[in-house]
Amino acid sequence: MTARFRARHPGSTYLGILFFDVCRQLLKLKFRIVYRTRVRGLRNVPDSGPVLLIANHQSFYDPPLIGCWIGRRQVDFLARGGLFKFKPFAWLISTLHATPIKQGSGDTGAMKEVLKRLSEGRAMLIFPEGSRTPDGDIQDFQRGTAVLLKRAHCTIVPVAVAGVYNVWPRSRKVPKLFAKRMSVVYGEPIASDQLMIDGPDRAMAQLRERVESLLVEAESLRN
Repeated sequence: MTARFRARHPGSTYLGILFFDVCRQLLKLKFRIVYRTRVRGLRNVPDSGPVLLIANHQSFYDPPLIGCWIGRRQVDFLARGGLFKFKPFAWLISTLHATPIKQGSGDTGAMKEVLKRLSEGRAMLIFPEGSRTPDGDIQDFQRGTAVLLKRAHCTIVPVAVAGVYNVWPRSRKVPKLFAKRMSVVYGEPIASDQLMIDGPDRAMAQLRERVESLLVEAESLRN
């Protein structure tokens, strides 16, 4: 039983995994009650092995919203370096498996860290847009993601969130309460080697197409 518990996040301590799980349950409760969140496709996330979740980016809520429903394992994610300036908050998000990244600078350090975590069998969440959408629409995917896919040998799971931009857009310092329903959809998995078979440009186009399709499905769940 202890081995299965530790397998939720390889390399973490028992207390670290437990702390993450407590936060996860509290967030699930909040998202269900306050935002009446609907979720679909959780079975598409593998129970073990290296997984890269590729999602659209609408809000600061995206990482916890995507990660908290996956109960069989814990998810790591990238966060912009500025969020780590306030030490107490830096401790919190680091404990919740965040890795800092320098936006727009081709942060090779963060990429190496992602590859390292994948090699340890972890699940990693990234946002190819690089930053939160300014208008709710999916922005261009950055080419750094293609470089990562070329070097990572893992399972890719596309994900889409909907309604999160309405709750907490970039223009607001704090999220709205009791806004219209949010939703999350996890798409069918695909091996990174299979995704890259026609080259990086086609891989990125295919990923975006999948996320856009899932976004349509996610929007339909909000009704």
